Amino acid sequence: MTITPEQTTPPTDACVASIADVFDPVFSRLEQWADLVERYAARPDSVADRAELDPLVEQLVRREFADSDGCVIGAGFVSAPHFLGWHLAWWLGGQNAASQGLPATGIRHLETVEDPLKESFRDYTALEWWRVPAHTGRRHITGPYVDYLCTDEYTLTLTLPVYRGGTELIGVVGIDLSVDEIERDLVPRLDAGAVAATVINASGRVVVSTDAHLATGALLRLPGLTERLADPTPAFTALGPDGAHSFQWCGRTGLAVVAGPAPS
Repeated sequence: MTITPEQTTPPTDACVASIADVFDPVFSRLEQWADLVERYAARPDSVADRAELDPLVEQLVRREFADSDGCVIGAGFVSAPHFLGWHLAWWLGGQNAASQGLPATGIRHLETVEDPLKESFRDYTALEWWRVPAHTGRRHITGPYVDYLCTDEYTLTLTLPVYRGGTELIGVVGIDLSVDEIERDLVPRLDAGAVAATVINASGRVVVSTDAHLATGALLRLPGLTERLADPTPAFTALGPDGAHSFQWCGRTGLAVVAGPAPS
């Protein structure tokens, strides 16, 4: 039987909106963090000092861990090299597998090598969670990926650029989310009826899916998907062989839902 685009079942508006409801509040908090750092950096006749800024960021992070029910496993501010040097004002939560020995309510500062002359130094400005928002000036979701630097588990990293004077990039603020916790939240929201529903990132990698054949982090392959991911237009689109799948962006999250026939 041939399925026409008109017969394709799109994800419901409620499904798409509910996915945005999970991530938009996180980005809203990051926007508040960015504003705080920007106001700190804009103080007249003052020199940026990590010993001053870090406690401000830590206070925000502690509040985030307390309110996240285990979903947030890392958070903070990462400096542009010219602003505070190679510096991560970043904390890991007690739920983080990399924070062994901490109680669930405890957090610890992430210790990294900040001297670029050291052999183990890592240039984080080359990583996606920095590189993309620094280039686009917009919010970005990286992952899912196994974050060996911070979490040692499947992670989504949400980042937002921070500017001084509106144009000078001085860093990014970010939050690491546990994919396991996100999956528990998202699966009940993927109300696509009799069809499988898959949330993917802007690179086409699976965040979560009701199709048991699609693992987290796998690359979803459908004819026309690459071209659709390059188009920010929010309209519903038919995809795949005979137009049997549908594609729709989830607001401004950078995530999309692909719905299609349930696997046999």
